[in-house]
Amino acid sequence: MNFKKASAIPSRLTMVAVACQIACLGISSAYADEKDNQPTDTKQVTITGKKVGMGLMVQENAPKARSTITAEELAKQRPTGNAYEALELMPAVNSYNYDSTGLFGGGLTLRGFNSDQIGATVNGVPVNDSGSFAVYPQEYVDQENTCTQFVTQGSTDVDSPQIGATGGNFGITTCDPSKEKRFRVMQTLGGLNLKKTYLRYDTGMVFDNKARFFISYSNATSDKWKGDGGARRDHVDMGFRTDFDRFNSISGTILYNRAINQNIATFSLADLNKYGYYYDYSTKFIGHVVPTKGKADSDANQAFGDSYFKLTQNPFENVIASTIIKARFGESTDLKVVPYYWYGYGTGGNQQRLMTESQFLNTATGKNTAGVDLNGDGDTLDKVIVANSSVTRTNRPGITASVSHQLDNHQLLAGFWYERATHEQYGPMVAVDANGESADIWLKDGRILRPDGTPYQSRDWKTISTGYQFFAQDTVSLMNDKLTVNFGVRAPTMKRDFTNYANEGSNSGTTYRIEKKYSEILPQLGVRYQINNNNQVFASLARNMKAPPNFVYSTSNNVVLVNGQPTMPVDVKAETSYNLDIGYRHQSDLLTGQVTVYAVDFRDRQATAYDAVSNTSSLTSVGKVKTKGFEVELGNTPVNGWSFYSSIGYAKSEIQEDLPVSKTATLPTAGKEMTLTPKYKAGLSAQYETGAWYTRVKVKYTGKQWATMTNDEEVPAYTLVGLDAGYQFPNTGFLKKPTLRMSISNLTDRQYRNPSSFNVTNAKAYGTAGAKTVFYYMGAPRFASVTFSADF
Repeated sequence: MNFKKASAIPSRLTMVAVACQIACLGISSAYADEKDNQPTDTKQVTITGKKVGMGLMVQENAPKARSTITAEELAKQRPTGNAYEALELMPAVNSYNYDSTGLFGGGLTLRGFNSDQIGATVNGVPVNDSGSFAVYPQEYVDQENTCTQFVTQGSTDVDSPQIGATGGNFGITTCDPSKEKRFRVMQTLGGLNLKKTYLRYDTGMVFDNKARFFISYSNATSDKWKGDGGARRDHVDMGFRTDFDRFNSISGTILYNRAINQNIATFSLADLNKYGYYYDYSTKFIGHVVPTKGKADSDANQAFGDSYFKLTQNPFENVIASTIIKARFGESTDLKVVPYYWYGYGTGGNQQRLMTESQFLNTATGKNTAGVDLNGDGDTLDKVIVANSSVTRTNRPGITASVSHQLDNHQLLAGFWYERATHEQYGPMVAVDANGESADIWLKDGRILRPDGTPYQSRDWKTISTGYQFFAQDTVSLMNDKLTVNFGVRAPTMKRDFTNYANEGSNSGTTYRIEKKYSEILPQLGVRYQINNNNQVFASLARNMKAPPNFVYSTSNNVVLVNGQPTMPVDVKAETSYNLDIGYRHQSDLLTGQVTVYAVDFRDRQATAYDAVSNTSSLTSVGKVKTKGFEVELGNTPVNGWSFYSSIGYAKSEIQEDLPVSKTATLPTAGKEMTLTPKYKAGLSAQYETGAWYTRVKVKYTGKQWATMTNDEEVPAYTLVGLDAGYQFPNTGFLKKPTLRMSISNLTDRQYRNPSSFNVTNAKAYGTAGAKTVFYYMGAPRFASVTFSADF
């Protein structure tokens, strides 16, 4: 396969361009007039005009590293984009999409932490998977309804409802209903038959000018950029806000999503060199053989990458409903209550499977010896292509409540979080017809049954995860508000009640139950000193944690059945990390900049390893990882129509111990760098804007990174360039703010790749330790779209 190599020239040009922009802005800031602005507490900022960094920055005052983008930036991005794509220029974030539209999902790491180690919230609701802590960025909200996205790079917010966040958190906040009555229409068209229609109605102020409501609907479809198939996404957002007075309000949202995505295939370097960059799932169904009674017939056993594309669909549906209640008591006490409910149902992965008719579970013996005639030839001797996949259904109610009180120079905060997630994971099977169509892509109807009438299950788990947390914080203002000291503590607990029901999966013919509990005390300290009106320094130190995922309790991972009783030879610990940030901010009328140096001490990292005592391989704690680095962000308010944002990130990670993987083999991981953690990352956005139009160029550089923990397969560096432009026409008749926008991603048509997994140990053999295969998502080619929007 012929990749376009990541030459040193584009990389150097990218770094030089960013460095020059930082230097130029730094020089120009020296001539800025200082205004007598008093420092204020951190607050949500919604950009409505020309502000710092085009919406890629806001002026922060938190005593910790924090970055925020706003609706102004999101409006310039492709409307189908997802949450990961919106964060791509931030110096701490290493993100990528599976395609150019954002409809198919993506991957993200933050300072070397994978997305399942980073807390994610939408309007304060935790949206990490309650079992594995995975994040699905394409699901949550329409980008047109998003007002801010933020990242806290090291210290998880003290009141954040997280039990799986060792590496900080990111959050999405939706926009309140408009105070003005309006009907908004947006239509997007692009390559690969991309279409998105977005409609939103705002009531404006009603009920004696105290309340307002909105509802929006969108439909988005697109073909895949390689292979056959595509994506369809239907999304409904609705919300309300009622302000009784300045301090008492109630607001809420319901975010509904239904999507059917075709999976985009991942392949090894060997496959890519053999088949080429655009290789994907098969466009033809291999078909069923003609069965003969009494003969052991078998359909063809296709390799994973050759599965029929119609059997690689991934349907999912989810709802996030929440309410925020704020009330003031007296002059200085505020109550905030956030009840929520999260529902999700969907399948995952490749559904095509070759099933042996004689390997169904005999529920009386716990062995896979029962037979079912799948092709109707009167025997159970055959192997038949069916549709089977992992299905997850989650019901997850919860609540966060807090009280804040101003006592002299102390801002006191205390509260709790509680949720009970019922997480059902099972693997039903349905028939596939002669055309390669499954009986039901949702795997709900037409399920294939065992001889005793119960459904076939390739797995059958039920996990009740009860999470709760108490938190408290004291923010002390000293030296006439120049010095702010923040003391906080979180005390999260996770109880896992895991039941494996007898199923056809690996060694799972027995029903068993495991209960585990994980608790930690997580202190954090933050300090901010305001040197003068425009300059401040800050520092924070925080301890974070992540409970083990629920799949460690399965027989396919850590559990061994002894006389029918579950045992865990390796009892996985909760991950913990210590995160130290020290930073400086300059915030003037012309320029906003932030420089942060950080160090991370990561302990009990969860990965697959070998335990010499039990002679088993399982998900376990494999030791320490230390990471240190720096991050720089810089943006300016427009000068003669020009505005810039730039970022540079550096991360040096080091695994501290070798990794045992068998009784006779240990991998040489000590001293190696962590996977998916590029040493250098840079971003640049340069924009020229007048009253009616704008154009801007985005450049994102991702340095080389490792695909394995032994650092024996390297991912080349790459630079991506994007172009955005827009023009707002004059109001005409009933049309208000008619606007045409254009977005081009990967302008130079760069070919690049990103590993699909964070946890591959080694690509080469070490003694008796066999080589593992790294699979990659290939970067999507150049892609263009246009969007027209108007208010009525």
